[in-house]
This record gives sequence, structure tokens and C-alpha cells, in this order.
Amino acid sequence: MKLRSPHDGAIFRLAVPALGTLVAEPLYVLADTAIVGHIGTSELAGLALATTVLLTVHGLLIFLAYGTTGSVSRLIGAGDEEAAARTSVQALWLAVGLGLGFAALIAWFATPLLQLLGGSGAALEAGHRYLVISSLGIPMLLLTLAGAGAFHGRQNTRTPLAIAVGSALVNLVLELVLVFGFGFGVGASALSTVIAQSLAAALFTTRVLAWARSLGISLQPVAAMLKRLLVAGQPLMLRTLALRGSFTLATAVAARIGEVEVAAHQVGLQVWSTLALALDAVAIAGQALTGRWLGSGAAERAKEAAKRMIELDVAVGVAAGLLILALRPWIAGAFSSDPEVISAVSFVLVFVALSEPVNGYVFALDGVLIGAGDLSYLGRSMAVVSVVFLAMALLVQQTGAGLGWLWTALSAFMVLRAITVWWRWRSDNWVVVGAEVGSG
Repeated sequence: MKLRSPHDGAIFRLAVPALGTLVAEPLYVLADTAIVGHIGTSELAGLALATTVLLTVHGLLIFLAYGTTGSVSRLIGAGDEEAAARTSVQALWLAVGLGLGFAALIAWFATPLLQLLGGSGAALEAGHRYLVISSLGIPMLLLTLAGAGAFHGRQNTRTPLAIAVGSALVNLVLELVLVFGFGFGVGASALSTVIAQSLAAALFTTRVLAWARSLGISLQPVAAMLKRLLVAGQPLMLRTLALRGSFTLATAVAARIGEVEVAAHQVGLQVWSTLALALDAVAIAGQALTGRWLGSGAAERAKEAAKRMIELDVAVGVAAGLLILALRPWIAGAFSSDPEVISAVSFVLVFVALSEPVNGYVFALDGVLIGAGDLSYLGRSMAVVSVVFLAMALLVQQTGAGLGWLWTALSAFMVLRAITVWWRWRSDNWVVVGAEVGSG
């Protein structure tokens, strides 16, 4: 790996600020996990179930960010800023519609969803309270995703960073005051996050609309464009549905192993998810730069930068893994005061650490292929890998193999993902120039 590359400046200008934006939602959940973990083990188990549902929605609809980034960056690269702004406005409208629909569904079906994941007793009660309150923030979360995608597509990651940091701080302060200051429970934790999400959504929406107005773009919804955006996002929805479905299945298997195990699994999964999205900061640069350069016809430049982004993300993954291994006793203690949970978390964090270099490779190439518009391949390949994981997870459950084997299956899942994106990367079939994205 070279110490320096001509592409480093552009990559770091986008990736470093994108880091804060990407980890905003997981940091909400991570803060909730740390605070609720000190209320009680049942509350932490309930939080694990509820946040599995919420992060599945987040993952399923993250195409609002990723798809908007790729489309806007290509249009900017092709010199059509008005079309880029028009796409961004319609992405906001799509976020509102999907957000209201998903919020209603999650609130109405909260109990059966949690029971499907293995929730019962005190854990089910705590999870239901957290999930119903959190559903109010789903439209705000989706507006934030669409708004961030618009800014990332314009090569601006600093504004999303400022909004993400500010809202995360609001969430943390409110939680500390309401839970530790006033002694409220898991519901106050969820309410704090909803307030922070609403603040972020308002800031993103007003700025995107101001950009559109400055170009004379209509702010009204256009049915044809909304339909086109939704259809274009379907492969990414399949990809993220398969991805989140795999993690949801893993949580359901952990819940059936035991309360301590699902609590430890929750902590490990949240650390994994936060670090994975931190690695995805380079992938955001990949989406924006690949889209811009392919949009302007600079295919070779896009490929050279992609190679560099892979190198950087793998290096970050190695560093993250070593850090987790060194700090895992303290990380485990930060999330629970239960000795059994602390011991189980320390064990799970070994698997988290060892998977980080592979995660870096996968996330970097994901970003490049999303920026190239190679969405159909990503959706199909993720579906195949998830079917393999389904078989492994069910085998763990049927044999009673335990938490370690469950995390072995999760690690194998990431290795298979790495193989599929490597195969596509080597083929060059993803390289399509011009304002229109590839068909996959």
C-alpha cells in the first residue's frame, strides 16, 4: 500500500466529514444502549429487540441517502445542477411518504414484531415502549437520509457533519438529564432520540429547499419522479433488506439462546454497526467521486480512485480491529454492570475485531458500485449471500451451538460479501459513463 496517492485529498475531504454523518443514527442507538444498559438487563434486552426493528427500517430505506448521492453526483458531474436539485426535492417528498407509512406500521405491529424476534416478559414490555415512541421519529430519520444524500452528491460532507454532531449531542444531553437526572426509564431514552432526529430533519430540509429555490426549482411533488426514484431504489432496498434481515435473524437466534446472550449480542452488534458505518465514510467518498467522474466520462480516474479507497478502508479496518482487541474489557464494562453480560460481551468483541478488515474492503467496494449505479448486481448478490447465512444461522439454532458459533456465521457472511463485490470489481462491468447510471 502506498503512503500517498493523488486521490487522497479528494477522498479525505469527503470521507472525514462523512464519518460523523454516517454514525449519527447508530450513535443514537449506541448512546441508548449504554444508558439503558445501566437501568437493567431486561431493559437492555428489550432495547436490543426494538432497535433491531428500527435499524432494519433504517437499513431498508437507506437507499434515500445512497441513491440520492449517486444520482445527484452523476448529474453534477454531467453539469446539470438543476436536475440534481429537482431530484433532491423529490427525494425529500419520497422520504415523507415512506416515513409516515412505516411509522404507522411499526407502531401498530410493535408487539407481534417484538414477539417474532423472541421477546417476552419484561424484555417485551420495555421493547414495546421504546419501539412505539421511537416510531414517531421515523419520518424525521428518512428526511435526514434524503437530505444527507443530496449534500453528499454535491461533494459537501461538512454540512451533514455539523448537523449530525449537533443532533447527537442533543440526544445525549437529553438522555442523561431525563434518565439519570429525573429517573425516567427506557421511554425517555426513545423520546430523546425522536427530538434529536426532528432537529436534524428540519435543518436538512430547509437547506435543500433553499438550494432548489435559488435555482428556480418547483418544490411540489411530481408523481412520475417519485415513482422513478422508488423504482430505482428497489435494488438497494433488496440489498439492505437482505443485509438487515440477516442481522435480524441473528438477533432472533441470540434471543432464543438466552437473555444474557441477546444482551451481549446487542452490544456487539451495535459496536460492529457503528464501526461498519465509520468505515463506510470512505464508501460515501466512493459514491460521490465515482458518480461524479463517471458522469463526466473520466472512467480511468474513477477506477484509480476506487483502488485507493479500498486500500484506505482496509487499513482503517485493521486499526479498528486492533483497537477493539486492546480495549474490549473497558468497552464491555461501559455497556453493563452485570458480570455475566460483561464476560459475554468481551467474548463477542473478539469476533467484531477480527471482522473489521473484511468490513473495510466490503464497504469501500459497496460505495464504488453504488456510485457507479451498479445496484441490480448488489441487490442480487446480497440476496444470495443472505440465503447462505440463513442456513448457517438456523443450523446454529437447531444444534444449540451457542453465541460463538452464531458470530462465526456472521463472520462467514461478511467474507462471502467480500467475494461477491471483488468478483464484480474485477470484471469492469460496473464502469458506465454519462449522466445515466448503469443497469447492473
